[in-house]
Amino acid sequence: MLAVEQLVRYVRRSATAGGLSTAASSALGRLGSEGPQRLTELARAENVSQPNMTQLVTRMERDGLVRRTADATDGRGVVVAVTDTGLEVFRQRRAERADALRQLVEELSEPEQEAVRIALPALSRAIRDRAVRERPVRS
Repeated sequence: MLAVEQLVRYVRRSATAGGLSTAASSALGRLGSEGPQRLTELARAENVSQPNMTQLVTRMERDGLVRRTADATDGRGVVVAVTDTGLEVFRQRRAERADALRQLVEELSEPEQEAVRIALPALSRAIRDRAVRERPVRS
């Protein structure tokens, strides 16, 4: 599993657009992929405290990457959404990571490349399936 850790670190380091921290990149990625979220849900999903997420969102808002609005269903809540600028940074970072992975795969032999082409979609499917199974039931 050391190889997976090395791969993740390498691909993460390859994404430099926006000069984001790992935490900001992760939160922006979640908002870019999943859409607007309540601040409390975003903090829970990112496994950080609400005060830490509030600070992170404040910095990202100052940089024009996200915006906060009052929750339409609960005025006490805050919804965080990615801005057009944030979406562009998200897309650039995704493209940088994909390019870094593509370059690595191109350095492999043809049989190794084929193994990666089979393994990556299978792993992605397993992650999606697990996320569905682990999703909390809302009452």
